[in-house]
Amino acid sequence: MGQPADASPRRVVVLGSSGSIGTNTLDVIAALPDRFQVHGLAVHRSLAAVVDQAHRFRPAFVCVTDPDAARDLDRDALPPGTRLLAGPDAVREMVTDPAVDVVVAAVVGAAGLTGTWAALEAGKTVALANKETLVVGGPLVMDLAARHGGRILPVDSEHSAIFQALAGSRPEDVRRIVLTASGGPFRGYTPDRLADVTPDDALRHPTWRMGPKISVDSATLMNKALEVIEARWLFGLPADRIDVIIHPESLIHSFVEYVDGSVMAQLSPPDMRLPIQYALTYPERITGPARRLDWSTLGTIHFEAPDRATFPALDLGFEVARVGGTAGAALNAANEAAVGRFLAGDLAFTDIPRACRAAIDQHHFSASPTLEELWATDRRARIEVDKWKNTTRTTTTC
Repeated sequence: MGQPADASPRRVVVLGSSGSIGTNTLDVIAALPDRFQVHGLAVHRSLAAVVDQAHRFRPAFVCVTDPDAARDLDRDALPPGTRLLAGPDAVREMVTDPAVDVVVAAVVGAAGLTGTWAALEAGKTVALANKETLVVGGPLVMDLAARHGGRILPVDSEHSAIFQALAGSRPEDVRRIVLTASGGPFRGYTPDRLADVTPDDALRHPTWRMGPKISVDSATLMNKALEVIEARWLFGLPADRIDVIIHPESLIHSFVEYVDGSVMAQLSPPDMRLPIQYALTYPERITGPARRLDWSTLGTIHFEAPDRATFPALDLGFEVARVGGTAGAALNAANEAAVGRFLAGDLAFTDIPRACRAAIDQHHFSASPTLEELWATDRRARIEVDKWKNTTRTTTTC
């Protein structure tokens, strides 16, 4: 189905435009110029990347959230007509612009909550790639969207798959949803073998090309733990109706099991441009730049249960999905801090879930927190992980 002759392109803001999801989003927009127009781009400090993107797409706004980096950007480097916004509060000005139709939330980590919150408060449609938004503030975010007429469309491949497989169903028809996981680069490892893995080892994902933080999360299975929490709030299902299975080929992106025994799955190559495009064009499906399955060479697909003893991060996700409250903010902040230390060679890989466990156990739990309490929990969890002692048996470097 083509764009109606009298329809204007949808104006899109991309938060985190220099990252993996951001650049894939721009690939989709470039392939569908009659459908979409870049209205704004936001980065933290990736100046060269955003200047290049600005010249390619001629947005109304470029936002640089790091004030020091923004001061280093020569405004004359931007194309005529592109306005530079600077500082963390500038994102709100950009996403709430009345001209904006869709905000792609692709900032990594809890920092992405701010832009998503402002967009939903303004009643915008948010294509959500930042799972941490719902991990940290799930019930508050979903309530905000409902109260202000905003809409959240999932971009994570797993949640997009579930969203598609749920189409036309009633909540009472669903027995459970199952998130698939590649297993990461350490699938089949023993705990002893994991003890000495390096950041370089963790960044070698077998099927996806992602940023460093998400790659490490995939290696620990924390990425799947966070996705369990995201699914709990996004689809309104309790933790005992969510499951995870390892599927190393990354072709089946998740599936829904119905009460009558039917299973609906979504298959495609591991190409993030497909779920991004579906969120942008929803409810339509159109030809785009994503790769297609070659059925003649598909071969065999495999499933196996996750090794929860070796990868304890997964159980943390189910625990947080059950208890809610401030637990998500504690887990997410602790993980971000622990992954940062691991990538810096300052923490053992196997200490990442241990540090997260400690942060959850020691934080002051609140079942119905305010946004301010969530941010306070975030800060305290990071401090807790900063004090964690490294138990690496050998020196590791990036």
